[in-house]
Amino acid sequence: MDSAVPADRVNAPPATAGARTLRVLSANIQAGSSTRRYSDYVTRSWSHALPAGSKRSSLDAIAKLASGRDIVGLQEADPGSLRSGFTNQTHYLAERAGFAYWSHQPNRRMGGVASSANGLLSKLEPREVVNHALPGRVRGRGVLLATFGNGEDALAVAVAHLSLGAQSRRAQVDFIAELLGDHAHAVLMGDFNCDPGQPEMQGLYRHTRLQPPADCVPTFPSWKPQRAIDHVLVTPALRIDAMQALPAAQSDHLALSVELDVPEHAFE
Repeated sequence: MDSAVPADRVNAPPATAGARTLRVLSANIQAGSSTRRYSDYVTRSWSHALPAGSKRSSLDAIAKLASGRDIVGLQEADPGSLRSGFTNQTHYLAERAGFAYWSHQPNRRMGGVASSANGLLSKLEPREVVNHALPGRVRGRGVLLATFGNGEDALAVAVAHLSLGAQSRRAQVDFIAELLGDHAHAVLMGDFNCDPGQPEMQGLYRHTRLQPPADCVPTFPSWKPQRAIDHVLVTPALRIDAMQALPAAQSDHLALSVELDVPEHAFE
């Protein structure tokens, strides 16, 4: 099931001379698990704690989806616990999809048998990648921040997975706003667990140059998308040419694919 927003509805500024098109993907991959209906959360709950043969084939499908992109942000990638058969899923996807650079941020351990991480895959060499733990009532959320280029014009790409509760999300959004407040060329992508118009999101728009999307693409649940909770937010200096929601194997979230025009000087 695909959902798309045409380029003329994204409220993009005019194309900039000397810009490079980046193909970006954000995907909550649910550690390669399969969820096709609400009842699977109960009947297939074992797959969130134990290794299953279908996880490898799901990862291969996600690798195929990711291979045509330049930068990929992952959420709920297993960093190598029992659940994944001790496979670092970010590393596995980087190798299978042909990405020269990868980084991951393990941030949650669940009962000693499963772990979760944010991940970054890139065909461009980042100058720096920094992991930040996010505040919240329950520990285990984070944001991974990669910088491409130098100085105040550098491209900043952040991958985040926010909490389910609005109070914790507000604190997390405020933290991210401090990280990205000075960046003119910034991308924030991930699973926000809320739509971009929620009250706790307003601090992000006030204190950074990131803007809410003109149109929201529903991504959850993947089998009947009704909620727009996965997002790719950008600053006005970046032009969004296309946005599309695509299946991420059998994850309960659709992946969000975006084409961006980025000024060349953001990479210098």
